[in-house]
Amino acid sequence: MTDFNSLLATDRGQKAHPIHLVDKANFEGWAKTRPAEDRALLKAHRFDGKAGFAFVMLPRKVDEFEVVSAVHNVDELSPWCLAKLAESLPEGTYKLATGEPGPAALGWLLGQHRFDDYRSKTDDAERGARVLVTGEPARIDATVRLADAVALVRDLVNTPALDLGPAELEQAVRTQAERIGAEVKVISGDELSSGYPLIAAVGQAASKDRAPRLLEVEWGNPDHPRVTIIGKGVCFDTGGLDLKPASGMRLMKKDMGGAAHALALATLIAGERLPVRLQLLIPAVENSVSGSAIRPGDVVKSRQGLQVEIDNTDAEGRLVLADALARASEREPELIVDFATLTGAARVALGPDLPAMFVNDDDFANDLAKAGTEVTDPVWRMPLWDAYDEMLKSDIADLANASNTPMAGAVVAAMFLKRFVPQGAKWAHFDTYAWRDQAKPGRPKGGDALGLRAVFAVLSRRYPRP
Repeated sequence: MTDFNSLLATDRGQKAHPIHLVDKANFEGWAKTRPAEDRALLKAHRFDGKAGFAFVMLPRKVDEFEVVSAVHNVDELSPWCLAKLAESLPEGTYKLATGEPGPAALGWLLGQHRFDDYRSKTDDAERGARVLVTGEPARIDATVRLADAVALVRDLVNTPALDLGPAELEQAVRTQAERIGAEVKVISGDELSSGYPLIAAVGQAASKDRAPRLLEVEWGNPDHPRVTIIGKGVCFDTGGLDLKPASGMRLMKKDMGGAAHALALATLIAGERLPVRLQLLIPAVENSVSGSAIRPGDVVKSRQGLQVEIDNTDAEGRLVLADALARASEREPELIVDFATLTGAARVALGPDLPAMFVNDDDFANDLAKAGTEVTDPVWRMPLWDAYDEMLKSDIADLANASNTPMAGAVVAAMFLKRFVPQGAKWAHFDTYAWRDQAKPGRPKGGDALGLRAVFAVLSRRYPRP
């Protein structure tokens, strides 16, 4: 894990390379104040102040220089407007020439995060750190916690399934729980089979060393409002007997991306010391193929009591979440949030950048959408359309786990989950991609946190620290 603490420093007048931020509106006025040689260099680089993460280094004395960088709006910095600089500038200490980085400090940190666990040589590490000086020392710890949480998601999702099965995911949960002072309970074996039959059924084809389990973490004062965070922890998804094609299986190491989001959110809640009684639930399984695999047409009784017919073994994520939701309902939480890389249909509808958000409370949904815009972590509300509930009808059981039509796949999956949500609880379900197909400044190709910061922003406001 990258040591983000060392990349932000309190301004104590230390020597630092100035960074001038300009936008299309103010560039010409700013350029007129610069020496002639600066203007000539900017012209040679065809730098015109238009956004696009462009920047130019302006030389001064030996080993001294200033930086000018284009942003969309100098008055409203985004989290990512400094990320390209953090990725590209030489080792050293930097400071904005005017103003403070504010939310842009997050991109400065994440622009220097790399997942290099499987590289024999890492040239970037030899470049050294780029430190940003800020006059807002009170924001440093919170920004570092956010960067740590995002990096945790990225690192877990990027780790190959060979090295991140249910047992290793359990260890990752234990590591974070120990760090935040939380209690961990692991349900496995006969206790899982009898108490959480859907989780057990999905994972029953895996080898013994990759056996299924339910990870439950408790943190906080029992007298505080109970909040439950759930994450889909399918460490690899072959599709089961409804086997995925090779192209569909290639990225399935990321099918535990929901669990990574949930764990990261738990660390943020505890790190900020929000006054809640937190319950974290992660069903950790591998959806494999063997003689003991669950079959299409099988019927499994859920923890809640509903009998579920397995229409499609590749619709396994909603099965493990259903038993986790049933467990959550037994503790009567006032709010439930679940994250899952659940359906390809959500990606068809909204693409890779927008997590599909399903919420059973309009005010809660509006808060989440607003926060997503404010922190540049957008989410998009999708309907819990009751009429589609009939698509889950089974001829022999209480309901099926999938429909026979390709239409409204993400909505139908959410309607399945809704059957297991306790009455009276506010619930938000995020069908997130947890992946970035194309790199952007501060956001490399690979695992990524989508929707995490939006949810945390809402929880921080709903449960403010005293």
